[in-house]
Amino acid sequence: MRKSLEELINSTPELKILVDKAIERTVGNPIRVAIPAADAENILKGVFMAQEDGFVDPILIGSYRKINETLERIGMADRKYDLHPISNDINSVQYAIEMIKAGSADMLMRGNTQTRDFLLPVLNKANHLIRPGRILTHIVMLKIPTYDKLLALSDVTLLVHPSIEMRKEVVRNMVDALHVFGVKNPNIALLSLIEKPAFHMKDTVEAQTIVIDHNDSPIAPCNLVGPITWDLIVSKEAARLKGYDNPACGDFHGVVVQNLMNGNLIVKVLQASCGAHNCGILIGANIPIAITGRSESPDESYLSLAACAAMNASPIRDSILPDRVIACALRRSATDILLNRVSACALPAVSASENDRERIAESGRGQPGTIRPRTAGMRFRIVRTALRKELKKHWKA
Repeated sequence: MRKSLEELINSTPELKILVDKAIERTVGNPIRVAIPAADAENILKGVFMAQEDGFVDPILIGSYRKINETLERIGMADRKYDLHPISNDINSVQYAIEMIKAGSADMLMRGNTQTRDFLLPVLNKANHLIRPGRILTHIVMLKIPTYDKLLALSDVTLLVHPSIEMRKEVVRNMVDALHVFGVKNPNIALLSLIEKPAFHMKDTVEAQTIVIDHNDSPIAPCNLVGPITWDLIVSKEAARLKGYDNPACGDFHGVVVQNLMNGNLIVKVLQASCGAHNCGILIGANIPIAITGRSESPDESYLSLAACAAMNASPIRDSILPDRVIACALRRSATDILLNRVSACALPAVSASENDRERIAESGRGQPGTIRPRTAGMRFRIVRTALRKELKKHWKA
């Protein structure tokens, strides 16, 4: 761990609790983190820092050449890692998700990919990553030099113009995230331009509605305040000068923004111009997902991994549909299924030649760390379809 990061953690109680919890929960059993397009320099540095502290084992997915060049450039080619080279025509994020489903990895982290390319497979309903009845939100935990505690901000990546119900879900996810950082019954602010409802400013009316609904039926165990301006959120003195009487002023733990642009701009300005540190996590999924900017420092990657390790969410295998389980079984041992199980199925007149079987066995189709072969592909798909039908019948029975 770098000295600057160590000083930051020791000076911030919430981060200290977080890192201690991450190390404690993973003693002797580090979380296997799958990183698609793992040729991002600062992300790799942060990952190996986390590996040194014992709470992650990196799985690097992507171009063999790019990953090795990056590791050589940063002087970390000798580190311990699991490398899975794939060709350019394979979606590296989807590949990482399939590894997690198959039980070969525990956690997902964004690598050198565009935000859109990373999120599309995550949001794909066929992957079953989102918890039922919840929405996915990106929560950034900020350590601002002029603020004496960690401050959560959301949503800064996914929800362009969230509705009232979506903002309630953001509050719920934010409280869940803050619990991981050791914050109980947090003060949550609904950010607006002014601190009083005005009918010509829709977000202020929505904020008041959310607070009223929360008081009638609590969204989550928290103290919810809004609408409220940024200066009142971070400064007791500003509240005194404005005559705004609320004991939470200057003592807020989280801020829910009106829209995506406001949240993203706040984070980038605080980070680039004010020296703020942050870590980003996606809340609402069945697996831990760490997400940081590609231009951010290794410290941010380290802290995001620590947050996900502390969450220590369970794998999603139990929530996978039957056909997805079948696909996972095929990936785990395609050769075993082809040579041993297919004979028990009432297949059409399709049989792989001995040469085809050898090529399938050598290719390790679907096995992590290999590139999907194009040889014998049609035969394999026919066998897989027939096997699915038979196993589904057995499943229903």
